Amino acid sequence: MAGNSGRGPSGRGDVLRERVKTSKRRTASSNRWLERQLNDPYVREAKAKGYRSRAAFKIVELDSKFRLFRKGMRVLDLGAAPGGWSQMAAARVGDTGRVVAADVLEMEPLPGVEVFLADLTDPDVPAMLKNALGGPADLVLTDMAAPTTGHRATDHLRTLALFEIALDVAEDTLRPGGAFVGKVFRGGATGELLTRIKKLFADVKHVKPPASRAESVELYLVALGFRG
Repeated sequence: MAGNSGRGPSGRGDVLRERVKTSKRRTASSNRWLERQLNDPYVREAKAKGYRSRAAFKIVELDSKFRLFRKGMRVLDLGAAPGGWSQMAAARVGDTGRVVAADVLEMEPLPGVEVFLADLTDPDVPAMLKNALGGPADLVLTDMAAPTTGHRATDHLRTLALFEIALDVAEDTLRPGGAFVGKVFRGGATGELLTRIKKLFADVKHVKPPASRAESVELYLVALGFRG
């Protein structure tokens, strides 16, 4: 280990930076990824707290800024696997709330979360999810992103396409006054898409939470006050 120090997301203590031994079986990029994971304070904190992923901290930070959650809410998490956001949502809405998670990928069960293996492009899915919630959603979340190609413009467009699918579901399931949070890439939602969102919601902001890696191009769009 080298002697470089850093602080975790809680700001506690100095952490010695770990160096990854090179291996003939791993590429240089794999070594860089592994070293980044080992030295990421959010990854360490997520493991310590039993969170499904470091992404849990992003929704926690967004909640701190926008007060997204309250007890008894109905929350819909789209593209939820592996479940970090659903896990946080269930903890914050409590036993009187409902959290429904949907993804085309298999997801391990979570206490307080009803999980569906579902294709969001299926026109029957919004009604199914609303029925599982027991009524319209108060909050719709999505942390979906398309696998990156390395070509920034292509990655941006592919992730925006997933964002629009989630927005379609949100429009079909949200109650008036509800909120929507979705991932976009640098540049955010623009043009016709942004115009559409501003017609649907009273307040729209792009945010980069502290837990989002500095080198990452991801942003989050937070839309409040669904007009219904």
